Amino acid sequence: MALPNLEDYFPDWKEREALAEAMIPLIGRLYRKNVVVYCYGRALHNRSVTDIMKTHRFVRQVAENELSEFESYPIVEALSKLDLGPSHADVGKLAVRLMERQQQGDDITPLEFVREASAHVIGRHIKPLAKPQDVVLFGFGRIGRLLARLLIEKTGGGDQLVLRAVVLRPGKVDDIHKRAALLRRDSVHGAFNGTIRVDEANQCLIVNGNVVRMIYEDDRTNIDYTRHGIDNAILIDNTGVWRDEDGLGEHLRSKGISRVLLTAPGKGRIKNIVSGVNSHQLGDDDRVLSCGSCTTNAIIPVLKAVNDNWGIVHGHIETVHAYTPDQNLHDNYHKSDRRGRAAPLNMVITETGASKAVAKLLPELDGKLTANAIRVPTPNVSLAIFSLTLRRDTTLEEVNGYLRDAALNSSLQRQIDYTSSKERVSSDYIGNRHACSIDGGATIVAGNRLIVYAYYDNEFGYACQVIRVTQKWAGIRYPLIPNDVARTGFEEMRTSVAAG
Repeated sequence: MALPNLEDYFPDWKEREALAEAMIPLIGRLYRKNVVVYCYGRALHNRSVTDIMKTHRFVRQVAENELSEFESYPIVEALSKLDLGPSHADVGKLAVRLMERQQQGDDITPLEFVREASAHVIGRHIKPLAKPQDVVLFGFGRIGRLLARLLIEKTGGGDQLVLRAVVLRPGKVDDIHKRAALLRRDSVHGAFNGTIRVDEANQCLIVNGNVVRMIYEDDRTNIDYTRHGIDNAILIDNTGVWRDEDGLGEHLRSKGISRVLLTAPGKGRIKNIVSGVNSHQLGDDDRVLSCGSCTTNAIIPVLKAVNDNWGIVHGHIETVHAYTPDQNLHDNYHKSDRRGRAAPLNMVITETGASKAVAKLLPELDGKLTANAIRVPTPNVSLAIFSLTLRRDTTLEEVNGYLRDAALNSSLQRQIDYTSSKERVSSDYIGNRHACSIDGGATIVAGNRLIVYAYYDNEFGYACQVIRVTQKWAGIRYPLIPNDVARTGFEEMRTSVAAG
């Protein structure tokens, strides 16, 4: 076999770099028309040249295809030439399907192919929402600030979710400047990608042109949001102080608030919604909902995928979790067992409500799973270890192939990520937008016994899940290009559980 000419690598890279650079203004113009461009579920808007190239490299490794900028650029260019209405377009999948057509002898051009694939949205200029949806953040801690970043990033043309205000307890005179500084820079997640200006006179932050009111108030029922031009808003309570319907329902007494979303497990009758799994249960009559916990969002998609294909007899889930602000930096009193010990210095065994959450969200697994957690001295990114007994034997190749397909092609592609690298560690997953990421190189299979390792950014990945629930609850729906980009399940690969 002839060896490649090593001198060809650099010119090839420079050509692909130029194509990625040329994509950026096209993707930006499409985004401002609410046409959001993805590559196998990974958003390409607001990304650098290197980010776009790394996305292509990732897809080549995981999808095991020949996708490169040479194939995707003509697709982006074709999209930019069509009169597309609001939609989500996956250029990676479009490019691969075009390559398959051409390999079969079809001489169809990229423009002809894209016009055919997007026929259902050409000239369909229906906004995602008839009126922009006001959003209020109640609290501005770790999750609150990440939600703010995401809401600003997803402003698009300004007619979707709009962050209007943040509610805080009264602080010192310079509080607004300190809040701006915390939003601007983050020790874990890096600098905010944009500009932030403080308007002290009007108690506002101007974030990438978005006016965000900073409302200081002790009594949450004493806020009239309509005075700030806010109406029919979804309030996202990220404080975790109130977790039942009565406590969270107090927000609804404030003028301008119509719905409340909790970023913690809800208690009592509150629905816990995990995007991609049971978000179809969102109802028009719902007024208070929960997004569950970061761990719940990480484990439920994997459990659903595995149970759908093999059936789970029983199992245990251990979460190796980054320390959180409720722990102590130094040994000190804490109402919970062990959590009083210094978080940066110890592994701390603690409880988790994950097994109870599974029973609520996947009732078919009620009583089949146990769960526990260990807090470890890392500031972010956690690891869920699934030790499962299945209803039938399987193989390592079957399991990893199935989970890889779930990450690339299923309705859970925004929730489940996959990597086959055996060199990745927890810090490599900071900023990952999925609910979890399967470490395929660590999967263990022995007959009907399965161990799966899934990393998750318990801050940013979870915040992305919260935004997905908020978007769906607001009624935001995008036509997909191609329109079967996410299958409703794993029909091609699923084996009948009953037959097991």
